[in-house]
Amino acid sequence: MAAESGESMEFTLVLPVLPLDGEVVLPGMVVPLDLSDAEIRAAVEAAQAAARAESGKPKVLLVPRIDGTYAKTGVLGTVEQVGRLADGDPGALVKGRHRVRIGAGTTGPGAALWVEGARVEETVPEPLPGQVTDLVKEYKALATTWLRKRGAWQVVDRVQAIDDVSALADNSGYSPFLTTDQKTGLLETTDPVARLRLAAQQLRDHLAEQDVAETIAKDVQEGVDKQQREFLLRRQLEAVRKELRELNGDGPDAAEESDDYRARVEAADLPERVREAALKEVEKLERSSDQSPEGSWIRTWLDTVLEMPWNERTEDAYDIQGAKEILDAEHAGLDDVKARITEYLAVRKRRGERGLGVIGGRRGGAVLALVGPPGVGKTSLGESVAHAMGRKFVRVALGGVRDEAEIRGHRRTYVGALPGRIVRAVKEAGSMNPVVLLDEIDKVGSDFRGDPAAALLEVLDPAQNHTFRDHYLEVELDLSDVVFLATANVLEAIPEALADRMEIVRLDGYTEDEKVVIARDHLLPRQLERAGLTVDEVTLEEGALRKLAGEYTREAGVRTLERTVARLLRKVAAQHELGERELPFTVREEDLRGLVGRPHHVPESAQDPAERRTAVPGVATGLAVTGAGGDVLYVEASLADPETGAAGLTLTGQLGDVMKESAQIALSFLRSHGAELELPVADLKDRGVHIHFPAGAVPKDGPSAGVTMTTALASLLSGRLVRTDVAMTGEVSLTGRVLPIGGVKQKLLAAHRAGVTTVIIPKRNEADLDDVPAEVLEKLDVHAVTDVRQVLELALTPAATMAEAPVAA
Repeated sequence: MAAESGESMEFTLVLPVLPLDGEVVLPGMVVPLDLSDAEIRAAVEAAQAAARAESGKPKVLLVPRIDGTYAKTGVLGTVEQVGRLADGDPGALVKGRHRVRIGAGTTGPGAALWVEGARVEETVPEPLPGQVTDLVKEYKALATTWLRKRGAWQVVDRVQAIDDVSALADNSGYSPFLTTDQKTGLLETTDPVARLRLAAQQLRDHLAEQDVAETIAKDVQEGVDKQQREFLLRRQLEAVRKELRELNGDGPDAAEESDDYRARVEAADLPERVREAALKEVEKLERSSDQSPEGSWIRTWLDTVLEMPWNERTEDAYDIQGAKEILDAEHAGLDDVKARITEYLAVRKRRGERGLGVIGGRRGGAVLALVGPPGVGKTSLGESVAHAMGRKFVRVALGGVRDEAEIRGHRRTYVGALPGRIVRAVKEAGSMNPVVLLDEIDKVGSDFRGDPAAALLEVLDPAQNHTFRDHYLEVELDLSDVVFLATANVLEAIPEALADRMEIVRLDGYTEDEKVVIARDHLLPRQLERAGLTVDEVTLEEGALRKLAGEYTREAGVRTLERTVARLLRKVAAQHELGERELPFTVREEDLRGLVGRPHHVPESAQDPAERRTAVPGVATGLAVTGAGGDVLYVEASLADPETGAAGLTLTGQLGDVMKESAQIALSFLRSHGAELELPVADLKDRGVHIHFPAGAVPKDGPSAGVTMTTALASLLSGRLVRTDVAMTGEVSLTGRVLPIGGVKQKLLAAHRAGVTTVIIPKRNEADLDDVPAEVLEKLDVHAVTDVRQVLELALTPAATMAEAPVAA
């Protein structure tokens, strides 16, 4: 823009500052700004507030901020539009108008920074001298060249149409190759001619760099093409030389390689059938050409066969007492598994002494399935078993496997074919009698690629796994000496045919005493090391460990308990580093709340009587078995108002068909025997009955909640409360008989963890009490019943004590 005189005119402005981190806006540029940034939003809002008073467009001062330092010159910008950016975030469209020299800070409305500024007037001589005209033409030519290389043909015409020197120079602010410092230099150059000369030089340098880069890329491409041509020519030369050698009677190079494989096969200690199959493949390799893909497949197969430990076996440690001590030292509890491993070693020792190591081609392997909730030590137990037996250990993760080829291997004709996981496990172990842990066998799925569980049938069948055939190897592999340990959380998720081939060993969770021992002997030392602490610096009292196991981490296993101990030790280490706690430090029960927060699982018996779930009629406590072990299950019952509610039975809580049938049976029994039980069953005819199982997002099924639902309904009708310390389980029949159920051990462990003292079970499940740890039975009053009437007598509070109880709805 031209001025009438050579002197610059300054106008004092007061504007809110809009800082631009790493960006520079020149006059004439239109840029979108993200209003999610607090400083940008504050500047725009302050400008809008000032504009409403002046009835004009909001004005802001766009100032580059580099490394926290503001530039001395900014650009006055007007907020053209406020709306949404392309990504949906709030934004504003701002157009740069002219340069402003930044002065002192001042005050203004809003949270933005306000400064005084002076407009910089730019003087351009008129008419333009010849040198300036040539400079304009040169800049337009350079810009046109660069834009055409980028394919921006539409922008070329717009640049050619700019005649103003200042606007032409400021248009270079759109150039993406300019650095922030270069753009800042253009902004602070107030002379338009000098600024255009600077912009032309920057564009000229960039085009020169582009030419050099294109030359380098062209040279690289030519080099690659040369290498490819050289590779092809060399391959042709090798083929010509091979033909010449054959004509002259010389042996080809492939013969040397095949001779090497033949020598390796003959020198290897291979079973006879495997040796015959390998020599046949060597003969095929001798007849194949170098270019044949079959040669690559054969070489890979031969390498795999030669790496297999066909006749390698580790000697079992027949120190039965020593093996038992190793198992006891590495795992607390789990007596069933330890006894089974001890029996296996004892039998193998006696078989070996009597020369019965191999019978009918089969050795004495074992297939055990460890079934139990998460965190009880199933996976780590496999390594302890291998340690106790003196064998190699390999873990095979089966969770999420859906391809049958993962177990049996791929056919060799497929690209990237590999043997199955079983063969790879044996090869990794380096012996034919390792301990192979098949982890998460209940998580195996099936789809269009086959059923891996079906492929495992042969692997885990002691009667046929001595002749296991992998699709990749296609030779018999003897797995009869392998000890397979499979782990699963839910037995029902394992296919019946597969479960029938394994010996099921249940791990039903730990008692509170066992958890304290595990935490003291195993978890605490490991977590002390991980937290960078020593036994002398931090000590946990047994009472603190017991409270952590009972009230902070109610679970079947100890995984959450270990995480809680780790969290506690991290807290102590952090407090020590901050100078808030001195070491050594002994953690007591009263210190737990300050270190890991409040308890999460306070027993119902420890709560205020008015706050307990069974504080009102119609609520009973049941016991259930889930994938995470045993758990306490509450049943709530209510009667609808005869005037507003429809008659019938309503069930909620995501129940299965068997549990719905149990509710129907409980209701039918009370209707037919209400008079005998002195219950007002007339209410059941005209009023709707609603039975709800809390934790409605968790699916529930099974018949064992029958007596619990019957007790809840009887409590509702009689107005008698269910005892807080009583939990029950059992299937109910239409005649009121209490029928046996499963999972007694898990359920009693759950009742013990929940603080229940009295448990009602079916009479026919009384024999299952032998599996429950003695320390748990000592703390529980277990009643074995045969009839629902006995359950009601034990579970409901006497009628004489109900004078002050709330009346059933």
